[in-house]
Amino acid sequence: MRLATIQYRGKEIAGIVTPKGILPIAALNAAKGTAWKEEMYALICAQQVPGLTKWYNEGGKEELDSIPGLVPKEEVVYGPLYRNPRRIFGIGLNYVEHASDIGSAAPTGFPGSFFKMADTLIGPGDAIHMPAMKEAQKTTAEAELGIILGKDCRDVPEEDWESAVVGYTTILDMTEESILKGNDYVSGNPRYLCIVKNFPTFFSFGPQLVTPDEVPDVLKLEVQSVHNGEVYAKNTVDHMTHKPARLVSLHSSIQGWYAGDVLASGTPRAFQLQEGDVAECRIVGPDGFEMEPLRNPVIDLKKHPELQ
Repeated sequence: MRLATIQYRGKEIAGIVTPKGILPIAALNAAKGTAWKEEMYALICAQQVPGLTKWYNEGGKEELDSIPGLVPKEEVVYGPLYRNPRRIFGIGLNYVEHASDIGSAAPTGFPGSFFKMADTLIGPGDAIHMPAMKEAQKTTAEAELGIILGKDCRDVPEEDWESAVVGYTTILDMTEESILKGNDYVSGNPRYLCIVKNFPTFFSFGPQLVTPDEVPDVLKLEVQSVHNGEVYAKNTVDHMTHKPARLVSLHSSIQGWYAGDVLASGTPRAFQLQEGDVAECRIVGPDGFEMEPLRNPVIDLKKHPELQ
């Protein structure tokens, strides 16, 4: 099953993705007398996604066409999956090829983890803002597989990591790389990482949550960094230094997980942004599997003082 948050009648509401559009969960509740949560974050935190997925896979999918209230595909306007996750974690340099881009070695003992603030978050189609400050001279974008945690948990064994996961999505994570490099990151000091990762609009999230039953093999997913419609770099999840099982398990043993936490698992390679660009994350997999792409236009605030 695939879920999305759409902008509808002045609100951001959750819905089920169908070939013809999005059926709001509110419409499903009205037709079936059910009481599923009608916003994505609430749905996840109430741990209702597995139950809704079970209904969908046991005949609900076929019922969707007969339920009134569908928002046609051509009228869908996506929002971010949700606005205020309690925590967003990023994993730096998780592919060897990306580590070499900034002259560093991929971390092997522990992953290079960092926090993102929720107020950096934007959704599909929203503009990425390159910072106005004069020191910000190189903003880069990174396409990543997003892992969404589905319950509060600690000490999850690696072999059971998927029990903590409610779904996957596409992510674009931005970095102000000129400040990062200018402050000794190349020599191994990441003290500025949270600064360069937390400008407004530096985390795009969505448009769809894909439940684990739809993903044929997470390790075979190919993450593509796409710059102005051209694939700039790509790599498969099995080439990560720290694979999802370790990332989910290890972090659960350090700070634990809350339902709705977001884990951005690392990029195959970053690309530099310029005014007027379009950044994109595509994720594809075996047997024709693909996620709905995530795209964001780019605005350089240095060129737009009226937006500062």
